[in-house]
Amino acid sequence: MLLPAKAEVARHLRRYRAWERVMLASPADRTVRTTFEDSGYTLCVLMGKRCAREAADAAERYLRDQGERPHATAVGRRGPPAERHSPAGR
Repeated sequence: MLLPAKAEVARHLRRYRAWERVMLASPADRTVRTTFEDSGYTLCVLMGKRCAREAADAAERYLRDQGERPHATAVGRRGPPAERHSPAGR
């Protein structure tokens, strides 16, 4: 079985957790909810799971087993992470 790159897993897990916090703070905001659900879907695909919570748990286990810290975020950072796009996608 092919395993995803640790850096990608860590990046998507941070993004999912950041949007989860924003969504819990603003559950009625449809844009926030949609972005949160999209981040969960991406994590599901990456980790091969059908549920975002299972995918997040699997990502944390994968990073822990590989020596990565799953919640390595900048101190004092608030709100959702900045969207980053690959130059290859242009």
